[in-house]
Amino acid sequence: MAQFNVSLGRDGPGLLLRDILRGEDQQIAEVAAIIARVNPDILVLNDFDYDLRGVALAAFADVLSAHGADYPYRQALAPNSVITSDLDLDGDGRFGGPGDRQGYGDFAGAEGMAVLSRLPLEVALNLSDILWQDLPGATLPEVDGRPFPSAAALALQRLSSKGHYVLRADNGFHPLYLLLSHPTPPVFDSDANENGLRNADEIRLWTLFLDGALASGLSEGARFVIAGDMNADPFDGEGGQEAIRELLAHQLVQDPAPASEGGATASIRQGGGNLDQVGPSGLDTVDWDEGRTPGNMRVDYVIPSANLEVTGAGVFWPAPEEADAALVGEGRGVGSHHRLVYVDLVLDRGAQRLANR
Repeated sequence: MAQFNVSLGRDGPGLLLRDILRGEDQQIAEVAAIIARVNPDILVLNDFDYDLRGVALAAFADVLSAHGADYPYRQALAPNSVITSDLDLDGDGRFGGPGDRQGYGDFAGAEGMAVLSRLPLEVALNLSDILWQDLPGATLPEVDGRPFPSAAALALQRLSSKGHYVLRADNGFHPLYLLLSHPTPPVFDSDANENGLRNADEIRLWTLFLDGALASGLSEGARFVIAGDMNADPFDGEGGQEAIRELLAHQLVQDPAPASEGGATASIRQGGGNLDQVGPSGLDTVDWDEGRTPGNMRVDYVIPSANLEVTGAGVFWPAPEEADAALVGEGRGVGSHHRLVYVDLVLDRGAQRLANR
């Protein structure tokens, strides 16, 4: 199973479908080549523009099929950017902007989530409509003791910037549940740190879900995987460091710590903020511009439940001298800055192996 922020968001509705169908977009070609190279049985996509009928996702699946990676089951997941509001949700003093949707976006469906699978899929639970203020223990933004941007805005604001979904993948034996989200980046906000606080609470939702503090569609002993671009490193940068550490340490999950030689090498080669980081660079999953960020980090996760057998894990980030290094070439602005993260799982010994081929 794999998670990949493919960075295929476009500037307007229908543009992603246009670019896929034209077959001339180098970014799409490189992303598809990476996916085909790892060839996971279940693939979670982030930053993939949503359309109601999943037309763009079907077209992208056709591209992958041409590369030898077939995915007969597909699920496009509506992000909260599809929902507009008539309030100033981001506190910029204007109405109707991309920050005034329930999830940031220039248009309805911008930068959504999707799943491609070789196992049948269905949405088991949608937690995307939970209000931020209704999350147990929520930390809401304030300025001088007053709600930011306003009490009215917080009374309407959903927690999920993209969504929180539970999908069921049916392998004919014991189903596998996919707990999917893509929390907001903990930057690009005001002194109220609204994005940082929201990021932490979006991550914390899964800890509460596992603890039974939220309505749960999972039975005791259910097998599951938490996956997504969490926009938080356990040690470095801004965002929900404590929240992601708490989730990784939860008694119901295990952290296979996917790693790569390429991530460790890039940290040394690129220098900058990477040299001041605390976390192990081999676990990094994103290659960010050192001139504008604290450096590369671990922000993309595939976190299996503790009752699943893990036989392997990694980050597709070849070192410069390794095969396929050209697919993740540094500093070219092509493909995705994020790296595909995968974990090999045994669902039922002797029955089925969920792997990356």
